[in-house]
Amino acid sequence: MSIPTHKKYIIIGAGIHGLSTAWHLAKELKARKRGSGKDILVLDKTAIGAGASGIACGVIRNNYYQAAMQELIAHSVDVWEKDAQGYGYLPVGYMQISPERMHADVADIHKRQEDIGYESEFIEGEKDCLKYMKENVFEDWQAQNVTSILHEKRGGYAHNTKALYRLADKAEAEGVRILTGVTVKGLPHNGCVTGVETTKGLIKCDYLIIGAGPWANSFWDMLDLPQRIDVRDNEGNVHPDIKMWTYWSLQEGTLGIEPTYGMDNRGKMPPVIHVDTDAPLYSSEDGSLITEEMWGIYYKPDFHFKGIQGGATPNLVKKEKVAVDPYGIDSPDFIVGPEFAHTWTSALAHCQKRYEDKYYRYKKEPSGGLGAFTPDNFPIFDVMRQNCYMIADSSHGYKMIGVGNLVAKEIMEEKQALLRPFRFDRYDKGELLPESNSPFPWS
Repeated sequence: MSIPTHKKYIIIGAGIHGLSTAWHLAKELKARKRGSGKDILVLDKTAIGAGASGIACGVIRNNYYQAAMQELIAHSVDVWEKDAQGYGYLPVGYMQISPERMHADVADIHKRQEDIGYESEFIEGEKDCLKYMKENVFEDWQAQNVTSILHEKRGGYAHNTKALYRLADKAEAEGVRILTGVTVKGLPHNGCVTGVETTKGLIKCDYLIIGAGPWANSFWDMLDLPQRIDVRDNEGNVHPDIKMWTYWSLQEGTLGIEPTYGMDNRGKMPPVIHVDTDAPLYSSEDGSLITEEMWGIYYKPDFHFKGIQGGATPNLVKKEKVAVDPYGIDSPDFIVGPEFAHTWTSALAHCQKRYEDKYYRYKKEPSGGLGAFTPDNFPIFDVMRQNCYMIADSSHGYKMIGVGNLVAKEIMEEKQALLRPFRFDRYDKGELLPESNSPFPWS
């Protein structure tokens, strides 16, 4: 099939953001009589879902300490719910289970959820938390040092591949062309981006959208944007020469047990479980101390992964130069190893008695990936170089299926309040998103 020499709109990345933007932009063009999906080309160097979206655990949650993130996620949950079956979305809910040092943070999250009409229940106190879990979720619950539970009744998780191909089908039905196996080599620009230099030749464009997940830094470079910046914090203090991008290695895996083993007291799918705790973690194998530091895990029974799937806090990559390629399970550097398996299965046993002595059931298969993180660990949604929209999303992406809808409106010159807190200029203005006490950098 021939490669076009010009497209009005080019989107780089066939993950959740790229495909969602393509579909919504096509609809916006049609509704405004400014064109159609035939004006849009999606490029990906590998395939649909070959990056972070394709390996995502699929969790969809509103559990963020930042009001801006909560409002943005609530908007995306609306999108998930409109085509739940098509996306493979399971609205089982989500539980944030926390120690005392996070109590006030989680209480604030719950209050803001009430303010925006996002249904949740908040349980406080160690005895009441234990009672709630044993009576309503898992009879064998035994996690220690839990003083608050935020039970989100919306959210849950989705089948990552199914959701991506559903978006691709929606986009293609509007006339969008998705071209895979084409690598972007450069972005010619003179204040504006004039085209995309690829392994198949130059494709000129009027407007460029980049939704490339962990490859955000590569395109940042192509646009000649700064690799180090000064960051003004919310108190007005300037922190000079901060790295624009850092990388975290994602820690996820699967326990090879029938998903039905993880069902709740009703024999049904439970909410996604997320536990942050300062309780000492001991090995489920030999009783040795693993850590006395704050730790966190999440997990769920998942028929797509064929087991109990989940993860733990990511690891900061301390290398100065990070090779994103080969990505995911093909990477020799960033797949999880035996240490993660031991820690995660011990953490499962800490939470529920049924997972004691289950280390041997951990699936010894490649798992892992990288996330590219901004200075404050939150996304950038902004126009760079006058006609290039950057969706640089710091590994929050999969759950944010609705961002494409908002970006499409902004490309049509209709600014979206939900995206305003995520502009690049927040680092200069001292409008950083607040930090929580969670051990997860994206919370």
